[in-house]
Amino acid sequence: MTDSAAIGTVTYDDFQAVDIRVGTVVKAEPFPEARRPAIKLWVDFGEPIGVRKSSAQITRHYTPETVVGRQVMAVVNFPPRQIGKFMSEVLVLGVPDKDGEVVLLRPDLSVPDGGRMY
Repeated sequence: MTDSAAIGTVTYDDFQAVDIRVGTVVKAEPFPEARRPAIKLWVDFGEPIGVRKSSAQITRHYTPETVVGRQVMAVVNFPPRQIGKFMSEVLVLGVPDKDGEVVLLRPDLSVPDGGRMY
């Protein structure tokens, strides 16, 4: 775990540069070719972003069947990243549980897809 004092401070402009939005998982598949167990996700962020893909190491708490229909938070303005034969276009966000396994971040109420975090 990282101490926030060790990270330093950011300006409001730094924060604004990271585009974090809500989307709904519309498709999910196992990703057995990944080095660490993962699930391929297709997340709909509404217009104008549309559906973007992500590889998420979330297999401890989730299956492809349990994530479809779930709203998630993701960084949508990172450059795409090749993971094996799969191009990951967004970074789905999560926090570690007590064992360091990913728990997805999501709004606690249903909100329109594409809403930007502020």
